Amino acid sequence: MKIGLFIPCYIDAFYPNAGVATLELLEKLGQDVEYPMEQTCCGQPMANSGCNRDAASAEALFVKLFAKYDAIVMPSGSCTHHVRDNFDAIPQTDEVRHVRENTFELVEFLHDVLKVDNFPWAEFPHKVGLHNSCGTLRALRTASMSELGEPFFSKPMDLLSKVKGISFAHPKRPDECCGFGGTFSVTEEAVSAKMGVDKVTDHHNAGAEYIVSADTSCMMHQQGCAERAGVPIRFIHIAEILNGARE
Repeated sequence: MKIGLFIPCYIDAFYPNAGVATLELLEKLGQDVEYPMEQTCCGQPMANSGCNRDAASAEALFVKLFAKYDAIVMPSGSCTHHVRDNFDAIPQTDEVRHVRENTFELVEFLHDVLKVDNFPWAEFPHKVGLHNSCGTLRALRTASMSELGEPFFSKPMDLLSKVKGISFAHPKRPDECCGFGGTFSVTEEAVSAKMGVDKVTDHHNAGAEYIVSADTSCMMHQQGCAERAGVPIRFIHIAEILNGARE
């Protein structure tokens, strides 16, 4: 299988370690990975802001670069959700449909496609609180939703449980939105900030040293809220832990 690695623009700009960890992890697992150097944005920010036509050029470039791969993998639930479910600013050709049907968020690719059962190089001797973004939880369904009263499952927790030394904090409201929501955090700043502070405080009160997530966009928002509110908690992308980061 030939994998095309897409690193979202905000990860490339602000959290490059998460992108590097994703590439290294896939290679450790024996995957044939390429990173198209011309990649930019998947178009999600424009579409989420109601400017869907403005996403067309970004979506067209994405298809041009990634249509040749068997699978497209990205360390972002929200970008995966956009490509898979909202990638419609351009004509729906066979190439576009191939890209949409074969795009995976990192956790679901490791869990559902590769079915990884161990990470022998990984050790993380810390208590973590797991944050599932609304996109991964309610669109990609990588974990159960408490509001549905369904049996518990969690693909990211399944993967993290295979890491030596890790333990889990259990916040009171694990499925509650952190308030990021893309441009929502700009247009509804006060509400967004309050939700973010509530989220990081809930994790801290549960004993978490770190908040770990498959979505750096949510963590970027939460990190800003934690720093402003003086909540002593750290943040790390799940790819970094699975790749062997110790802190």
